[in-house]
Amino acid sequence: MTAHRHVLPARRSAAFEVDKGQTVRVVNTHGGQVVDTWAFKPGDMSEFMSMEHARVHMGRVQPIAGSTLLSNRRNAMLTLIEDTSGGVRDTLMAACDVHRYRMLGCTTDHDNCTDNLHAALAAIGIKAAETPSPLNLFQNSSVGADGSLVIAPPIATAGSHVTLRADMDLIVVFSACPQDMVQTNGADMTPKDVELQFS
Repeated sequence: MTAHRHVLPARRSAAFEVDKGQTVRVVNTHGGQVVDTWAFKPGDMSEFMSMEHARVHMGRVQPIAGSTLLSNRRNAMLTLIEDTSGGVRDTLMAACDVHRYRMLGCTTDHDNCTDNLHAALAAIGIKAAETPSPLNLFQNSSVGADGSLVIAPPIATAGSHVTLRADMDLIVVFSACPQDMVQTNGADMTPKDVELQFS
């Protein structure tokens, strides 16, 4: 893949083929936007970036600069090499889906990251048999002292970013999370566009 930029519209997703050694900078253009992120092995969609395997390898719940995220076969997929967004991201939460929005009281169809993943893959002629748990960039989720799961507005400011390096050839999918019923995407609960910079 050659160097280029891609604006990911609010509520939408896109899939990209990324070569080993290439980097992707995810820019939180307006601040406060969560970006669900997946990675798959080209030619074998049964191998994908796995949050449970990554947490064991990192010894952490949240990756930091230098942390490598593993596949479900414990192969290195992505390494977080730079962060100017405040160091907050999530590896615990499943991608939002129609069922999540129904539980929140939504009575109509709602854009969601699960559908976004599969739509992005379909756009490049690929299918995935399941929806892996994503790396939720910029999402401000944490475990409270009592073991509770706390979701707060992101702290990422406008123009802040994280940079990921591909540790193998990958298919990477990004979804600008459409959550607008809780504060996942900020106190204003308004999904926004982000910018992807490939180099």
